[in-house]
Amino acid sequence: MQSYSVQITEIAESDIRKVFGYISKDSKSAAIKWVGEIAQQIETLENFPLRCEVIPEAGELGEKYRHLIYGKYRTIFSVDGSSVIILRVIHSSRLLDQQSFLT
Repeated sequence: MQSYSVQITEIAESDIRKVFGYISKDSKSAAIKWVGEIAQQIETLENFPLRCEVIPEAGELGEKYRHLIYGKYRTIFSVDGSSVIILRVIHSSRLLDQQSFLT
């Protein structure tokens, strides 16, 4: 079984902090649980990242980005050789465009 190294970009880390802040306004325990679940999902990418579907916007972006979905949020990532790069963690109602990687 191939093992992948997982890297989280600064923008994805910022996304997680922002969502944590938003959820913790209502419930700090729910925010802590959410971060724990996202972290567990990300860890699973060390073994089977290609099990995740290609995002619907991939054709427009020209990249075969994939995603994991947890609740109302998507963890967007790419697979490059033996590396998985977490690019964004966004609300599932948002679609990606090239600008999504700049904010």
